[in-house]
Amino acid sequence: MQLPPKVTPRAFARLAEIGAGEKGQALRVAVEGGGCSGFQYDIRLDTPAEDDLILEGEGQRVVVDSVSLPFLAGAVIDFTEELIGARFVIDNPNATSSCGCGTSFSI
Repeated sequence: MQLPPKVTPRAFARLAEIGAGEKGQALRVAVEGGGCSGFQYDIRLDTPAEDDLILEGEGQRVVVDSVSLPFLAGAVIDFTEELIGARFVIDNPNATSSCGCGTSFSI
């Protein structure tokens, strides 16, 4: 059995700051083909779908579709603020390499 992805309290707190839950939206984390390393993350606010895995915390939701779930098994979804900007990041144990952009990876 695969471990589901986890969401840090910092990521849930950021979603609360931007009011995502108040708008009925969730942070969607998906994996798509493409990018410079073969796969890329699609991270955006979206409405949850019926077959999504829903991760909840602090009144907020993060959703992962069933196709992306195996690629994100055991991953940690976080939010970081750095000198170059603030963004949601994914620490994915399934990725064998990643690109400098932080959104593209290979398995």
